[in-house]
Amino acid sequence: MATSRFTIRPMEPSELNIALQWAAREGWNPGLHDAGCFYAADPQGFFLGLLDDQPVGCVSAVRYGEDFGFLGLYIVDPAHRGEGYGEQLARVAMEHLGQRNMGLDGVVAMQESYRKSGFILAYRNMRYLGLTGQAVGAAPDTHAVVPLSWVPFDSLVAYDRQLFPGPRDAFLRVWINQPDSVALGCVEDEQLRGYGVLRTCQEGYKIGPLFADNSDIAERLYQALTASVPTGRQVFLDIPESNAHALALVERHKMEMVFETARMYSGEDPQQPMERIYGITTFELG
Repeated sequence: MATSRFTIRPMEPSELNIALQWAAREGWNPGLHDAGCFYAADPQGFFLGLLDDQPVGCVSAVRYGEDFGFLGLYIVDPAHRGEGYGEQLARVAMEHLGQRNMGLDGVVAMQESYRKSGFILAYRNMRYLGLTGQAVGAAPDTHAVVPLSWVPFDSLVAYDRQLFPGPRDAFLRVWINQPDSVALGCVEDEQLRGYGVLRTCQEGYKIGPLFADNSDIAERLYQALTASVPTGRQVFLDIPESNAHALALVERHKMEMVFETARMYSGEDPQQPMERIYGITTFELG
């Protein structure tokens, strides 16, 4: 009698769509063009678990330079949970990241498991859902907001590096130029003071990242991004709980919390300037 055999191997580019289909089934609402963007971040960082050559699980382990990595897309088919396949996938992912400090956004059901594996809670991220065109008060103010393509890429990379724990040049180059998206920056005194990307998802739109030097710039970027799509459409923003101004922004726009994760690290908290992070990029890649 034949016995089942579980194997893990790196994904081919086209197979990343399998992981994103599973992510959609889990209710994570991926972007329409996430596959190509994610793969650009670390082509060797996506793994597929197969049982008798049939995909049953996946995980990502994206390397950002020599010191930081991010775990995501950790999914096992519901029919095969509790059989140890997830643990094997996690082990391969962590081996891929080596000695780097590892970050992840853990869903509520998995947070205790991550704690037992040595991950430490840094803060909560909260997903808010609203509708475009729901601003209260003044009309949209787009002062100094320009297409991000007008900003030198080196300037964008330098700004992003202040707010993300590792270099991600290859990812950013694809992320800001993906189809069905809008990427905007706020430039004052010839300096980039904030930027945001809105992308089309399976349901509505997501904004991420939304980085800004202050709440006024974040508001301008949010309004300009949402004004680029029809009024009354769903829009999602994932904010760090510790940024009170980000919380004020979602409340001002009548958004409702619908999901949460725990940002956890295997090492020390990188101590990002949370007061400038109004929306993280993705739960999958950090």
